[in-house]
Parts: sequence; C-alpha cells; structure tokens
Amino acid sequence: MAEDKKYWIALNMVPGIGSIVYQSLVNAFEDPRKVFEVSQRELQRVEGVGPKLIEAIRGFSLGNRLRNELNHMQKRGVTAVTYQDPEYPRKLLAIYDPPPVLYVRGSLVATHDLSVAIVGSRMATRQGKTFAEQLARDLAVQGITVVSGMARGIDSAAHRGALLGRGRTIAVLGCGVDVTYPSENRGLMEEIVTHGALISEFPMGTHPHASNFPRRNRIISGLAAGVVVVEATQQSGSLITANYALEQGREVFAVPGHVGSAHSQGTHRLIKQGAKLVETAHDVIEEVIPEWTRQGDAPEKAKDRLRPVLNEDEQLIYSLLGRDPVHIDRLITEIRWDAGRVSRVLLNLELAGLIIQLAGKQFVRV
Repeated sequence: MAEDKKYWIALNMVPGIGSIVYQSLVNAFEDPRKVFEVSQRELQRVEGVGPKLIEAIRGFSLGNRLRNELNHMQKRGVTAVTYQDPEYPRKLLAIYDPPPVLYVRGSLVATHDLSVAIVGSRMATRQGKTFAEQLARDLAVQGITVVSGMARGIDSAAHRGALLGRGRTIAVLGCGVDVTYPSENRGLMEEIVTHGALISEFPMGTHPHASNFPRRNRIISGLAAGVVVVEATQQSGSLITANYALEQGREVFAVPGHVGSAHSQGTHRLIKQGAKLVETAHDVIEEVIPEWTRQGDAPEKAKDRLRPVLNEDEQLIYSLLGRDPVHIDRLITEIRWDAGRVSRVLLNLELAGLIIQLAGKQFVRV
C-alpha cells in the first residue's frame, strides 16, 4: 500500500470526521498526512472543526491503531480506494458528499458505472423477493451491475438474482467489510466477493449501528443510474434511498403491489409522486440506457454490436418476439414444437444477449 494512502485511512478512522469535514481538511492542507502535522491553530481555521475534533485528531495514534487496521485489512484481502484514485466509481464521485475512503473486498471495475440499485423491505413478502430476484437477474444478463445493501429481504434477493444472471453485484454495507451482517448471509457475501464487491466507508470492525444505514443509503443511490424500490412500508429505509436518488439526480422506480398491503404503501406513494412504475426489467432499461448511450457508457449488450449468426430455429422464435412480453406457452402453441425444444432455443437466444426472460416465463427482445 502506498505510504500516502495510509494517512487517508487514518483520517477516516478519527471519530467525528464525516465526509464533508474530511473534504474540508483535505482542501485546506492538500493531503491527509498534513492534517496530523499542522498546529492546533491551523486546524481551528477549517470550517466545521471544533475543539473536540481537534482533540480527536491530535490524539489519534498513527502507530498501533493504524498498524492494526492495515494488518487486519491485509489479512482479510481488503483494499482502500480514495476519491483521488482512478478506480473510484465516477457516479459516486459526483454526489454532494462522496465518502473519502471506500474499503473494498472484491473488485471495482469500470463496468460498475453501469449500475442500477434494487432496494426494499427487510420483512419482504415471498412475491416481493421473487420479483426482486428476477428483476436483478434480467438486468445482470444485460451487463448491468446490481447495487443493494445486503439487508435481509429484498436486498439479499437482488444480490442473488444478479449472481444467477452471471452478472456483477455490489453490496454496500452499514458496517465494516469484515463484519458478516446479517449472519445468514455469510455465504452470499463470499460469493459476491468473487463476482463484484463488498464496500463500506466504515473502518474495519465497525458494528452495524442503526445510524450507519442512512449514510450507507446515499452510497447505494450514488453508485447507480437509478433506484428501484420493490417493497416498502411508509417508514421504510428504502424511501431514504429514494430521496437520496432524487437529490443526486438519479432515476427513481417503484414496483406496485397489492392495494391495502403495508408493503405497498411506500412504493405506491413514490408512484404518486412521479416514480416510474416497474413491471419488467424493460421498464428500467428503457430509461437508463439512453442516458448511458449519451455518455458513451451503454452496456455492450445494449450498444451497437455484431449479432451472432442464428440458426433456423433461433431465427423463427426471435421473429416472434418483440418489445411486448410473450409467454412460452404461446410460442409452443404457435409453432407446435415440444416445450423442451422451445426452451433450448430461448436459452440460446438469452445467452446470446438478444432476449431477456421476465417473471412468469415471459420473453422480450432486448
């Protein structure tokens, strides 16, 4: 690890320093190392830095505490990315208060700029979790990274769906990246490390305190082009993520549910306020792809590309699909093939990136 990055980590560990004050300190003294070297009088000149914070900075141990943090990071395969590093996510860098340091288990890659967040209730219904998983899978098949918060319910279903779609997913944690929370997601977290990243702005060993999660939510929305809320009560933390998305200029999507269900109250409110209603992945893709295309960032599967050569069976089924979902039973009836033959051809077209499967065995062209 570069010597100067150690001081970025050290300053991030000082209690009481949020992202805004951190940025003010870096702007005032050029780099975090000087923050630990300047006088008390010089620190007092920085807006937002009071006596308690000065005491915390000057009393921070650059010896044992920092050494233990770095050793722990090395043992757990954790890297640190600062907002001065080229691999820092571009979208996140553009928000009002980007975290100065991201702890990363896994890998951040350029394609993560092509991201959509899926969030929702921890106490989700079975239907909600099924929909979130399928939506994430359909997006992942198109090369779109799925971002969520690793919570129980909708978040976990979204991460699993992305992995089922053989895509990448980012889990933004409200604790240290070395802390397994919730405990039942240990296996899921390890799988994400090899197909994306676990990230957090909190130092190693940080417990999942309730106050951490609103801060985490701004990162979830900040990483994505849009946020899809699948299920949410009136008091759901997912609505905080949606509000951050609006403040950050991101798209907000909501999935309708049963009228009268507490799980639908939050999403229905978002729809009333102008969020785009989502029934399939196509509803999300048609909004975010034009923006990515304008920026030259559209996923390869959605850009101009060379289509694979199709055999006669594939050409026939592809010709029967369009922008409106078509159920597999309708295809079987129209062309009078057995279900196995139709399924094999649909799978080939899906793997080729020409179609996507929606919930309920329905298919549409990309």
